[in-house]
Amino acid sequence: MNIPFTNLPRLVIIGGGFAGVALARKILKEDVQLVLLDRHNYHTFQPLLYQVSTSSLEPDSIAYPLRKIVKKAKNTFFRMAEVTSIDADAKKVHTNIGDVSFDYLVIATGARTNFFGNTTIENNAMRMKNLPQALNLRSLMLENLEQAVITTDLDKRKELLNFVLAGAGPTGVELAGGIAELKLNVLPKDYPDMDFSEMEIHLIEGAPRVLPPMSEHASEKATKFLQRLGVHIHLNTQVKNYEDNIVTTNTDLTIKTATFIWSAGVTGAPVSGINAASLIPRANRYKVNEYNQIEGYKDIFAIGDISVMETKTYPKGHPMVAQPAIQQGKHLAKNLKLHLKGKTMVPFQYFDKGSMATIGRNKAVVDIGKFKFGGFFAWFVWMFIHLWFLVGFRNRFVTFFNWTYNYINYDKAARLIVRPFKNKEENKIERV
Repeated sequence: MNIPFTNLPRLVIIGGGFAGVALARKILKEDVQLVLLDRHNYHTFQPLLYQVSTSSLEPDSIAYPLRKIVKKAKNTFFRMAEVTSIDADAKKVHTNIGDVSFDYLVIATGARTNFFGNTTIENNAMRMKNLPQALNLRSLMLENLEQAVITTDLDKRKELLNFVLAGAGPTGVELAGGIAELKLNVLPKDYPDMDFSEMEIHLIEGAPRVLPPMSEHASEKATKFLQRLGVHIHLNTQVKNYEDNIVTTNTDLTIKTATFIWSAGVTGAPVSGINAASLIPRANRYKVNEYNQIEGYKDIFAIGDISVMETKTYPKGHPMVAQPAIQQGKHLAKNLKLHLKGKTMVPFQYFDKGSMATIGRNKAVVDIGKFKFGGFFAWFVWMFIHLWFLVGFRNRFVTFFNWTYNYINYDKAARLIVRPFKNKEENKIERV
C-alpha cells in the first residue's frame, strides 16, 4: 500500500462512516500512524440519502472527501481499498490492493440492507444504503416517469406510476414523504400532459404502526402527515415477494410496480477472519465489551453499527443510527489515548439525544426524552440538527441553499438522469 515504516504504533480503521470518521478526527494528531481504509474516497451523510433519491440534493452536498480529513495531520494515510479479510494472529488486513499490518485495528464497517434471506427480493428490489444506490433510485424513478408520459398502454402506465416502499421506519417514511411532495408540487409542472392522480405511493409495514422505533405520538403524527400527502399506508402487512414487477404480501394486497424500494431492515457488515464466536450470527454484528474491544481480542475493536455492546438499558446493543456510532468513535479515541499512555480505559456510556424523522415540507416528528412534538417546529429542529452534523462548511452551505430554494419555489433542482440505471447488479454493492 506504499505506507512508510514507522516506530509509532499503527492504527488501522476499516470504514469511513460516522464511527470511523469520528474516531479518525479525534486521534489523528496523536503519536500514532493512522491508516483509514474505505472502498469509496468519501464519507456519506446517510440520513440525507433519501433527498438525493428524490432530487432535492446532489450527491456532493452530502459527501465529504476522506482525504480532507486525514490530511490535517502527519503520519495519516487514506487508501481506497476493499477489505477482503483479517488475519488476527499475524495482525494483517488483506485488501484488493495489498496487505497492511496493524498494532491496533478498528472495524467500523457499518451495516448493509437486510433482506431476511429472501433472495428474490434481494435480486429485484431497489435499496438505498450508499450514494450510488441513491443515484440509481433517482434515475430509475425519473426514467419510469419519462416512459409513463409516452406510453399508451394504461396498465403499463399504472405500473410505472406506482411506487411501493417496504418498511415504515425513518428511511421509508422520509422517502415516501419525499416522493409524495414530488407528486404534489413538482411533477405536475414538469409533465403537464400527464394526470398525476394516477400516481400512487404505497408504504408497507409489518408492525401495527409506522416509525416503530419512535413513540406512539410520533407514529400518529407521521401517519396523519403521510395520509395528507396521499400516501397509502398498509400496516400489519409483510412483503413476501417481488418478481416480474409484482409485489405480493401475506395479505390479499398485490401491487404491480416498476419501482419497489426495500427499507425494511439492516444487518451488520462483518469482515471475515474474526473468530466466529465473537459474531452474533443473526445480527452479523461483533460482540464488544464496554471498551469496544471485540470479544476475545485486546487490540481489535468494533464501533458503530457493526458492534453490539450489551448493557442493562440496551440488552440487544445500541440503536443502529448515527449518534451511537459518533459517540463510540469519539470515546474510543479517548480510550486509545489513555491506553497508549499506559492508563486504564473508561467504559462507554451512551447518551440518547433523541430521534426524529421528517415527512415533508413543514412536517416532522421529534422525540427528545419526555418531549415529543411534531409539525413545523419539529421540521425546523430536524433541519438544524442535520445541517449541524454535516461534515464541512461547503456541504452545510450548499444544502442550506438548496433547502431554501426548494422551500421558496416549491421545486427540486436535481431532477437529472446523469447516470441511467441499467444494471440491478450494480445496485447490490454495499461492502466496505
